[in-house]
Parts: sequence; structure tokens; C-alpha cells
Amino acid sequence: MAEKHDFWDTQPVVKFLAKQPEKDCAIDKNECTEKIQKEPFALPAGFEWVTLDITNDSDAEKIFKLLREHYVEDEEGLMRFDYPVELIRWVLQVPGYIQDWHVGVKATGKDGLLAFISGTPRKVQCNENVLRVSVVNFLCVHKKLRSKKLAPILIKEITRRCNLHNVW
Repeated sequence: MAEKHDFWDTQPVVKFLAKQPEKDCAIDKNECTEKIQKEPFALPAGFEWVTLDITNDSDAEKIFKLLREHYVEDEEGLMRFDYPVELIRWVLQVPGYIQDWHVGVKATGKDGLLAFISGTPRKVQCNENVLRVSVVNFLCVHKKLRSKKLAPILIKEITRRCNLHNVW
């Protein structure tokens, strides 16, 4: 019997032990963009959304600092990813990138970045079908805020923003 996942069972991902689709297609069938919520998802009190401009040195530095201090690391905190700003820009500025898919969270009235998630557009060919998709990357939440359950909200928000661009 498959284990129930309160969050992942609601997301556009292949479900564990799910029957394989009969044809090559998107996991979520293309919906009507008019049905997508226009306003961002609510954040806990004291936090607000920010869309970052990777071409802006200040925004790029905020992303770099958050990822350097709070992205993937080992249990002892000795080894971690330390992506230079140039690499982050290269990853996020693919041809046709969408700035609205560079999503951050900050404390209300403050300037520092506390969480980040990004999406980059891609076209994927699956047999004869060409699908517009997004690659979601750099999901990062400040270590002290991980109990606030920001990661699921970030995932839902990047999905909403991609759907608004008719990417499913």
C-alpha cells in the first residue's frame, strides 16, 4: 500500500506506484490559465514575497548569500555548495527566462532574503510531443525558519507562477 503524503499528493508530480500514463503528456493536464489564482499564496505573518532580478547586483548577491549559508550542506556544516554569482546567473538566465520565476521571501520591512526558489523554462521532447516545462531549482529556506513550513508554500507559489505562463 502506498504511503499517504499530505503535501505531495496535491502536487503535479508522478505519484508513487501510480499507473503509467497511456501516452506521453504533462503530469498535470493543461488547465485554463484564467482559473489560476492571480494573487500569491499567503505567507505567515511578518513575511512577504519578493521577485528578484538576477541582473541586479544587489539581488544576485542576496541569492548568493542565502544559498552559500543555507543551501545543501553536510550534517557537520563542513561541506556545502558555494555557487559563485556568475554560476547562479548562468543557471537562472537561460534563453527566455522569466524573472517572475525568481521567487524570494523576506521579512516585512527588511531587505535580507530568507527563502528562495526558482524556475527556468525548458522545452522537452517526449517522442513526438514537445512539452513546455519548468525546471525548479534552488529551493532554500534559512535554517532558523525551517519550522515555519515555508518550503511547501514556495513550491505552491512557483507552480502557480509557472501555470500563469501556461506551463504545467
